[in-house]
Amino acid sequence: MTDKKRVYIIAGEPSGDLLGARLMKAMKAQCSENIEFLGIGGPNMYAEGLTSLFPMNELSIMGLAEIIPHIPKILKRIKQTVEDVEKQKPDCLITIDAPGFTFRVAKKLKGKGIPLIHYVAPTVWAWKPGRAKKIAQFLDHLMVLLPFEPPYFKKEGLETTFVGHSVIESHMGSADGDDFKKRHGIPDNVPILCVLPGSRQSETSQLLPIFKEAIALIKEQHPSLRIVLPTVSTVSQIVKETTLGWGIPVLVVEGDEEKFGAFKAADAALAASGTVSLELALANTPSVITYRMKKMTHWLAKRLIKVKYASIVNLLHNREVMPELIQDDCTPEKISQEVLKLLQNKGQDQSQIDDLNSAMLMLGKGEKDLPSMRAAQCVLSLISKD
Repeated sequence: MTDKKRVYIIAGEPSGDLLGARLMKAMKAQCSENIEFLGIGGPNMYAEGLTSLFPMNELSIMGLAEIIPHIPKILKRIKQTVEDVEKQKPDCLITIDAPGFTFRVAKKLKGKGIPLIHYVAPTVWAWKPGRAKKIAQFLDHLMVLLPFEPPYFKKEGLETTFVGHSVIESHMGSADGDDFKKRHGIPDNVPILCVLPGSRQSETSQLLPIFKEAIALIKEQHPSLRIVLPTVSTVSQIVKETTLGWGIPVLVVEGDEEKFGAFKAADAALAASGTVSLELALANTPSVITYRMKKMTHWLAKRLIKVKYASIVNLLHNREVMPELIQDDCTPEKISQEVLKLLQNKGQDQSQIDDLNSAMLMLGKGEKDLPSMRAAQCVLSLISKD
């Protein structure tokens, strides 16, 4: 490939920024210097050579109450982005997740002669399946993270490629549980429970009080149990302040190296539902998955969400590999029972670990090419077509 390619790429949130950066890096590896990136992204994409049209954090707005005051500015940014794409005349537009912004941009560019590629499918298999038909009307290609997603979109006529899940590319492989224990002075014979109450304040405020009571029950049978709580900057302060009042030692750690080291060192984990459940699966850490939301939110969710399980691992196997305790089942008593089972079976029952590993294989672990490389190959093949 000798012609210089121009790619416009848009991410609207931190997870998309990381995906975008990995995709950019993989495309450059296959294209040498013959590719130029324009668009919207964050620090990870900047590091790969992107100059962002405007700060990506303007798009990272959660919740209806937060969005309403920003609507005029968001509409202005949509218009600005569409105009910039038309002006730059790229070989393709790649939008990553953040459908509230990215799909509005893509819709306005349909029919302008620019291939429209979206990375990360909307979860039509969980709720609002009609979205598959709607996005098929304006997108040219969809790259998805989960192996069961393509049929939902292909049946609507949208070309779809499963590239594998980005969790496979985390730095888990370099993490070492023994190093983690040494670093924090934890003896080898002391059991460790990894506790992950979520990355949003709404999650941690719901789960921390329940986790506190559950841990007290668990420690009645395992008094030497060490509690390790990996957290993120968005909630680290509230987590530290809350756990100080628990009356038991809690080791709070931050950063991926510490988090992945904790996963490898842990005998079991207690986690909020989310991407972290996949990271725990990648680390082969036996886990209990929980979630608790406000009653009205749960009432609405029950009527909208069409899947049986919250965890991707359980969805992949279509059975409960990781025990799930959601809403009314998310009680200290039930949590302690499930965690105690994992601690008591440690080293004897490999069934959950085997299932976790097979789930990772389904998501692309062990493939010759990483998910970002497969995504890059997909994009480059599309823009190389005459």
